[in-house]
Amino acid sequence: MHPELAADLGRLPEILEETRQHALAFLAGLDERPVVERAGPPAVAPLTEEGGGTRAALTEFAERWEPRLSASAGPRYFGFVTGGATPAALAGDWLTSAVDQNSNSSLDPAGQQLERETVGWLGELFGLSAAHRGTFVSGATMSNTVGLAIAREWLGERLGVDVAEDGVGALGPVRVLSGSAHSSVAKALSVLGLGRTALRTVPVLPGREAVDVAALERVLAEAPGPCVVVANAGTVNTVDFDDLRAIAALRERYGFWLHVDAAFGAFAALSPEHAELVAGLDLADSVCVDLHKWLNVPYDSAVQFTRRPDLQARVFQNAAAYLGPLSEHPDLVHLTPENSHRLRALAAWFTLRAYGRAGHREIVERCVAGARALGAEVARIDGLELLAPVRLNVVCFSLTADPTPERLAALAAELADEAFLTPTRYAGRPALRAAFSNWRTTGADVRRTAEALDRAVRKLTA
Repeated sequence: MHPELAADLGRLPEILEETRQHALAFLAGLDERPVVERAGPPAVAPLTEEGGGTRAALTEFAERWEPRLSASAGPRYFGFVTGGATPAALAGDWLTSAVDQNSNSSLDPAGQQLERETVGWLGELFGLSAAHRGTFVSGATMSNTVGLAIAREWLGERLGVDVAEDGVGALGPVRVLSGSAHSSVAKALSVLGLGRTALRTVPVLPGREAVDVAALERVLAEAPGPCVVVANAGTVNTVDFDDLRAIAALRERYGFWLHVDAAFGAFAALSPEHAELVAGLDLADSVCVDLHKWLNVPYDSAVQFTRRPDLQARVFQNAAAYLGPLSEHPDLVHLTPENSHRLRALAAWFTLRAYGRAGHREIVERCVAGARALGAEVARIDGLELLAPVRLNVVCFSLTADPTPERLAALAAELADEAFLTPTRYAGRPALRAAFSNWRTTGADVRRTAEALDRAVRKLTA
């Protein structure tokens, strides 16, 4: 054994304790460190011949890289839709690395059994029936890709061809219809060989991002044959929701696969006040939910649900003597693009077991309250205006005067020490958006962000 490896093995308890203390110090400083550090990268260091052991690596990390990391785990990182890691999820993630399971095979079954239990809990959380089966994947993009891969196989089934065996060329042109599809949908269509041009945008309701169901029906009637409809349960700009029950009703008259992108909107199901927004989610043929958003588990973690696991296995099956066989309940290796994946489910299992439905409901409702409060502050600040109602957990706003991308970028940069917001474009207008999904965020963080916004706007418009 290499001497540094042997030495680290001998002092493993001390190394892990030092790492624990380092992690605790980082987390303790989240509230005060710049939310996004604007320093450039350090000079590139050469790879050493002998290394120096874990302590040397920890010291160099602390000196060169840690000061440049963002406070993305903290309470005022409102960019994208980024959760943190609850204490239980963090404990589960540490254990995930320690036990180092590849949870894909029934030949070594405990990992995938734990994953199935966790998926069952998540299905209950989102109001999905037992007709839906689920698998863990790396994020919403992969969840949408898997769902659309199953949809692609369904199209082949309807047309009497086997896409998994014969290739996507056997399908001919494909229509994928959506009102406000997330960018990951187009990316998935590219990966799947269907092409970005297969995505056809359907008109949305006036002043909304939700699809106009009547317009969708007209588009469906234009051409016969099966197609795919991607519905949204929470758009990224304004958290708008398509009418899932009405869209599912159209499926009775027109042959289509209904995929619902509920990356973070699915969590509305936890709140009695907002659960109606996702009514009909169980009617979908496939569903995308991203867990490193509002479940607050570490990156990377998402889940993909479908009513057709048989088609899922047809797409992703992997034939090798050392892998488990296809059966009524296929091993996870047959259900996603990955032959190997870490036990992602453990962090989710820990946080669900630790805080239950009520604990995660409180996180959702506190985030919604925070978004509403910041929306009220934005409406009050001279020089800013809300571009859409705060429907759930995202505040979308812009400058009232000269809202150019450059001026909005300057506004966001001025805020970077206190809060991180990401740019967008809504109804053709450059904008900023603040997404609330971190379990740490409180009313004090909202006030601090609003005060920083007020100062930044005054400075920008002075």
